[in-house]
Parts: sequence; C-alpha cells; structure tokens
Amino acid sequence: MQEFTYPEVGATREGRLPDGYHHIRHRACLGPGITLRAAADALLGWRVHRRLLLHPMVTGPRAAPGVTVICLLGPVRVPCRVVWTVEEEGRAGFGYGTLPGHPEIGEESFLLERDEDGLVWFTVTAFARPGAWYTRLGAPALPLLMGIFARLYTMALRWESRRSPGVHE
Repeated sequence: MQEFTYPEVGATREGRLPDGYHHIRHRACLGPGITLRAAADALLGWRVHRRLLLHPMVTGPRAAPGVTVICLLGPVRVPCRVVWTVEEEGRAGFGYGTLPGHPEIGEESFLLERDEDGLVWFTVTAFARPGAWYTRLGAPALPLLMGIFARLYTMALRWESRRSPGVHE
C-alpha cells in the first residue's frame, strides 16, 4: 500500500490546517428539500465525483478509511486514499489524501451537516501545495482552482441529492 505524500494525515478532520499549504474552506447550504441521507448517499457513494466526470476508479463502493480512489482530470491520474469518514446523526462525510503520482500534495474533506432547521450544509476543506512540475508552474492559480472545484462539488452534490431516493423524507 502506497504511503501518503504528506505527514499531516487527518488534519482536515481535526480542523487545524497545517502551515506551508494553500487552504480553502467553502461552505454552502444545499437548499430546502434535500435530506442528509440523500446527500450522504450521493457523496459517499462517489456519485458526486462521477457527476463531475472525474471517472473515479475506486477500491470500494462507498468512501471508507483505506479505500483508494483514482480520478482522471483529462489525461492526468489523480490518486487519493480515504483517511477518515463520519456517518452519525446529523453529520456525514469523508476526507482523502494524496498518494504518489497526484499533481498536488495535501488533503481534502467533504462534510455534510444538518442544522436545527433541517437544512443540510456542505463544507469542503482542503490544504494543498504543488506536487508536480506543471502544478509548480501554475502555483499562483492553485487557490483559485481549489475554490472552483469546491463550488463544482457543491453543484454536483445538489444535483445528485435531488435525484436520490429519500430526498423528500
């Protein structure tokens, strides 16, 4: 099993992001009518990644610690491994970290939380720095690209959650 490319494994779960990386936190309400169960099934079952045409190749049907996922960004393979998951009353999500061959070094998490009004909130938290020559060339654009992907994940999650069974429970 390949080792992670960074030492701060699990930092997105703890919330204190390490120095020396670009950081993002993007939080959005998924909107009325979307249940936590529907959103969690779409997120943890890799449907959000499929919606974004990342063509995830996974070693498990659902995000769980130790599951490896390799996504494709055009011709670039993007390997990660799930570091942590949470599925409890009012919260669900996971974090994954980069493996050798990933163009970046770092970790990203996707967390769903239901508030007291029943609305589901989605938070993407990440820390990353360039890990390949071509990402080092584009390093100034990395925070912008991270933010764009966080918003794309949110849009895909809204779409996939609305088409899930149990949306209107």
